[in-house]
Amino acid sequence: MCLYIPSEEYYSMASLRDLGLSEYEARAYRSLLKTGPTTAKELSRASDVPMGRIYDVLNSIEQYNLVRSQSASRPKKYVAVEPTTALDRLLTEKKRELDEQADQYESIVDDLAGELESAEPVEQTFWTAAVGPAESSDLLLERISATDSQLVMVLSTYTEQFFDIDEVGTLVLNELIEALERGVEIRLLMRPDLVPALPASIGERYRDSLIEHERFTVRTSENVSGSFTLLDDSEVVIEVAHPLKSEEIFAMIDLKDQEFTESVREEFTPRWENADELLL
Repeated sequence: MCLYIPSEEYYSMASLRDLGLSEYEARAYRSLLKTGPTTAKELSRASDVPMGRIYDVLNSIEQYNLVRSQSASRPKKYVAVEPTTALDRLLTEKKRELDEQADQYESIVDDLAGELESAEPVEQTFWTAAVGPAESSDLLLERISATDSQLVMVLSTYTEQFFDIDEVGTLVLNELIEALERGVEIRLLMRPDLVPALPASIGERYRDSLIEHERFTVRTSENVSGSFTLLDDSEVVIEVAHPLKSEEIFAMIDLKDQEFTESVREEFTPRWENADELLL
């Protein structure tokens, strides 16, 4: 048996079927573009659509507003709508269908959100790690989105991936804003020499979206080492720099351990109390 594997060109070819038409509907419309006004019987021959199916196919593409019919003639004749107009109508219909699907999925998520509530956290140690800038950033964003009440971020080094405003920086800031809207209190502590190293867009976003928020505070202190994020009362995400490239993130370690988290918070608290408020 010979197995046919379609070529790459096959998959890249655009088709009316990609916009929702069936094979018969696509054939009929393409044939109408070539024949001009014609009858169902003539179109069946020209398009190779079986005569037993041609009227259903014509009715279908007429509902898509891809053809116009001349009912007064006997037999009835059909003509194709211009391709630009037809494609616009198919695109509009496909967008409408996708919007309806998106609304349905959002409704499903809302219904499942309460049903899939997590059980009460078990007080036992659990840790996981993500290696590489992309995976590390994904882990951090995930944990920020799961924060319920308190979030502390401590930054001692400048990592390009973290502060790339066009990529991870935007996503992190968006997650922080969403956390604030959920009622999370956020404190950011960083070394003062990091402030001038940050992109100007970070400062602009801080002034525009965060500086006026009563639950968001930024302070600077020389007495800062390591970069980590404390989440609520029992979780800490620790940034691990690349051993040979300090400007890159090598990994993130997410540790759920109430005792360890409390010890880190105890070290953080006096540094925060003695830090200077950041003014941008």
